[in-house]
Amino acid sequence: MKDRPLILVTNDDGISAPGLIHLAAIASRFGRVVVVAPDKPQSGMGHAITINSTLRLHETSYHNAEMEFACTGTPVDCVKMAVNHLLKQKPDLVLSGINHGSNSSINVIYSGTMSAAVEGALEGAKSIGFSLCDYSLHADFAQATPFLEQIIEHTLLNDLPKGVCLNVNIPKLQTNQIKGIKVVRQANAIWHEKFDERQDPYGRNYYWLTGEFVNFEPKAIDTDEWALQNNYISVVPVHTDLTAHFALQNLKTLEK
Repeated sequence: MKDRPLILVTNDDGISAPGLIHLAAIASRFGRVVVVAPDKPQSGMGHAITINSTLRLHETSYHNAEMEFACTGTPVDCVKMAVNHLLKQKPDLVLSGINHGSNSSINVIYSGTMSAAVEGALEGAKSIGFSLCDYSLHADFAQATPFLEQIIEHTLLNDLPKGVCLNVNIPKLQTNQIKGIKVVRQANAIWHEKFDERQDPYGRNYYWLTGEFVNFEPKAIDTDEWALQNNYISVVPVHTDLTAHFALQNLKTLEK
């Protein structure tokens, strides 16, 4: 048993989320599973960490795992806590998800799911974030299982470049409707945002963030958005280096 890969599983939807339960079950087919996930939903937390309050761990029993804990912190806190405190070693693989809703294109910036995978890469582990393009509480995570197994097995058997993790997005389709897997780039897209202003019973204003998703390159066939719209699972390699290398040379004039 100790020769099997050590797999850390986490998410941003919380320790009892159906997507996490499904992903942990898939992971158990490939190795020893440890689950550390937030004790409550943490969507949209990005790469936030807890520095101004304490963190607590509570043992849970939602998963058939070697060990599992709910953490009071963010998804990134969960990975840090698992690697540096609970495991005291680098896992062979970090899996995050399966998220309710897409984390394609610009959404990767805001995603707690993907930030947990990025943190895994920063810790030196192979890491994958999984998201299903379905926000329903009754989302069917099982339809993509054969493809997720393929991606996990390939990642375990092959190296990823240092600091790189995979952003995997799954269309809301039945298994026989999914055409396959496309390795693509992140689409150039943004949210045109606005705040819906309302009033509470005391006459005080409050706001809901809303917006419209805008894809600036809808016809580009090498992007995650194109892959999803054409019934493929998208796989985007994500790097922790945020340097805009193409802009370095023009900025060299600052040194003069």
